[in-house]
Amino acid sequence: MSIASFETTVRVNSDPSIFALGTRGSAIPLRQQVEVALQNTKGDICLDFEGITVTQGYMDELLGVLILRYGPSVLERVAFKACSEDVKAVIQFVANTRGRDFKQRTDSVGIS
Repeated sequence: MSIASFETTVRVNSDPSIFALGTRGSAIPLRQQVEVALQNTKGDICLDFEGITVTQGYMDELLGVLILRYGPSVLERVAFKACSEDVKAVIQFVANTRGRDFKQRTDSVGIS
């Protein structure tokens, strides 16, 4: 996906005085914004992490909940921009863990 192909780009942090986001609660409004964009558009969503770092809890509330609700295929419509190596590692960990959780949950109830 090229940046030009995104229908929606969302800055994860619009306040330059904040450099880290750490609580689950602070991720909820952004996750809700992404969910609305996923439901109301056919295009891809880009999350811009420029100048920000996040905790695993924040990313789990943002990305993990999306994966558990919509399945790992949601990642086909969500991209990440300007991520530090730490943010990339947290994204990868949450995506792998919640993807596995989703698969186990659907396998246990017979959903394919």
